[in-house]
Amino acid sequence: MKRLVAALTVATFALSGCGVLSGGLRGVELPGGADLGDDPYQVTIEFPDVVDLVPQSLVKVADVSVGTVRSIDVDPQSWNARVTVAVNGAVALPADATARVRTTSLLGEKFVELAAPAQGATGSLRDSGQIPIERAGRAVEVEEVFGALSMLLNGGGVAQIKTISTELNAALTGREPQIRSLLDNLNTLVGALDDRKGEITRALDGINRLAATLNDRRPQIENALDNLEPGIAELERQRGQLVDMLQALDRLSGTATDTIDRSREDVLADLKALQPTLAKLAESGQDLPNSLQLIGSFPFTDAGKDAFAGDYANLYVRVDADAKNLLDNLIRGNTPLSPDLPILGQLPPTAQLLAPLVGGNGSGQPQIPLLGPVPTTTGQGRADPPSTVPRTATPVPPGPTDGSGDPGAPTGSGGRGGLLGGLLGGGR
Repeated sequence: MKRLVAALTVATFALSGCGVLSGGLRGVELPGGADLGDDPYQVTIEFPDVVDLVPQSLVKVADVSVGTVRSIDVDPQSWNARVTVAVNGAVALPADATARVRTTSLLGEKFVELAAPAQGATGSLRDSGQIPIERAGRAVEVEEVFGALSMLLNGGGVAQIKTISTELNAALTGREPQIRSLLDNLNTLVGALDDRKGEITRALDGINRLAATLNDRRPQIENALDNLEPGIAELERQRGQLVDMLQALDRLSGTATDTIDRSREDVLADLKALQPTLAKLAESGQDLPNSLQLIGSFPFTDAGKDAFAGDYANLYVRVDADAKNLLDNLIRGNTPLSPDLPILGQLPPTAQLLAPLVGGNGSGQPQIPLLGPVPTTTGQGRADPPSTVPRTATPVPPGPTDGSGDPGAPTGSGGRGGLLGGLLGGGR
C-alpha cells in the first residue's frame, strides 16, 4: 500500500513538471459537475462584482445546471470582472439574456444564473456570446444583511422606539374620538385631493409656466423694483395730503348719504311719474329713431339727400295742361257711365252743359273746337230748349267789340268767351 501511494505521488509531481497540470487542479473538472454535451459554446459576461465566485462554479438556468465557469479575470480598460462560462450546446438562450451571481443556500457556494428577459427576447446568445454589464449583477449577500442589521441595532434608533411608543401612548390616551375624527377628516381631504388631482396638476403646470414667464421677465421686474423706491418716497412725502383727501371723501360720503336719504321719497315719486313716459317711448320702438331723421334736415328725410348736388337741388315736374283731358277728368262726360249710377245717365252731354257758360255767336250756337258743336234734341247744331218752355233772352253786358258792332260778340278771332275763354286766355 505504501508503495502505491508513493508511486502516485511521484507520478503527480512528474506530470506537474511536464506541464500537464500546469494550472494546477483549477483546470480539472470536478466530479458531479454540469453536463456540457458534445458541442458547448462560450459566453463572456462582464460583472461589476463577482464576490467570491471561483472557476469551476456552476452555471444554471431555472436552477438547472447547464454549464460551468471557465475563467475569471479583470478587464484592463473598465476594471470590471470578466467571467467566461461554457454552456451546453442544447440550451438555447436569447441574445439579450441576463446574468446574476447567486448563492445556492444561506452559506452555500456561488453560481452564475442565466435567464431570458421578461419580454422582448430576440436573437441567440450562442451567436453573440456577450452579456454586457447593463444586464449583469449579483444577489444581496448574507454578510451585507447582517451588517445593515448590526448598524440598525447598534448605532440606529432602536433604543428610542420605546420612548417614542411611550410618548405616543401618553399623547393619544383619552383623545380617541378626536383622533378618530381627525383621521376621518384626513381621509376626506385625501379623497377630495385625489378627485381633483387633474385640477391640481393643471394648477401646478400653470404655476410652472408663470414661474418660467417671471424668470424670462426678470430684468423688467428688477427694473420695476428699483424704480419703485422713488414712488414710495413720494407717497411718503404726500401722506398728509392723502390722509386729508380720504377724510374729505369720508365727509363727502356722509353728506351724500344724508342728501339721498332726505330726497328718497321725491326721487321715487319722480321715477314713478317718469315711468309712463318711458313706457310709451319703449312702445314706440323703431318709430322714434326713424322720426328723428327729420330733425337735422327738415323737411327732407335722409332719402332726399340724393336729390341735392352740392349747394343746389334738381326738381323735375311734368304737367299735363291739355284742356280736353282736364275737362274729361273733372266732369267725366265723354266716358261710359257706371250702371251703378243710373241718374248720371240722364244728364246731357258736356258741351250742352257748358254752352251757357262759354257764350256763343249771333246765331246762339257756341263755338267750342275742343268739345265740338252743341248737340240738339233734333240732331242739329242748335241748343233750342223745348217748345213748351219759353225762351228768355239773356242780356249781354256791354263790352268792347271786335269791329262788327256786336257788343255781345266774344273778343278774338276764335270767338272764344265766357268761362272757357277766360281759362284759355281768349276772354277778358
